[in-house]
Amino acid sequence: RPAAMLVKKTQTLSSDIILSVGNREVNAKKLLALLKLGVTKDTRVTVRLTGIQEVKEARILEQYFKENL
Repeated sequence: RPAAMLVKKTQTLSSDIILSVGNREVNAKKLLALLKLGVTKDTRVTVRLTGIQEVKEARILEQYFKENL
């Protein structure tokens, strides 16, 4: 359920959003890809945004993570 909520949030943003764990990277706007990443509660995840609004949207995602995950 948290993965679906995250995908729903990322799909509202214009930036390309990549989540990575170790050497594996996935598109955060794709639920199946995100699920295959196998993120659990204590997994360290790196988030990379690319796009015109990347700084603004990075702040939006940071706030989302603080409030929801």
